[in-house]
Amino acid sequence: MSKHDLYHEDVREALIKDGWTITHDPLTIPGLGDSDYHIDLGAERLIGAEKAGEKIAVEIKSFVGKSFVSAFHNALGQFNNYQVALERKEPDRALYMAVPETFYINYFNNYHMKRVMERFDLKIIAFNVDNQNIVEWKK
Repeated sequence: MSKHDLYHEDVREALIKDGWTITHDPLTIPGLGDSDYHIDLGAERLIGAEKAGEKIAVEIKSFVGKSFVSAFHNALGQFNNYQVALERKEPDRALYMAVPETFYINYFNNYHMKRVMERFDLKIIAFNVDNQNIVEWKK
């Protein structure tokens, strides 16, 4: 089994505090192409959750130890692949990228990133690491 992301438990706890029920840890999407497609991120995982009939999948990103731009390019590629997989197998489940609040404030709050988020339908959950709570949902 792969190691959890640095912030895996923080995001999990934040979702629970926000009223979500964790349904998958990780969320695996089977049967894509000629073989099963296991969304296994190594140090990062997908969490499936439901709230009031809403279903989400959450990709947790720490952006630790790399340049933000390089890490974001990789994260966006993964996000797009997971989005296509979910559209095919679970079209009622929305995909979010969870990022620490400090990264959201420093990197996701400018004109360019807002355009990227819009173009790629990138939904963000900003979470506070210290309080383990969600501070913002960007849909």
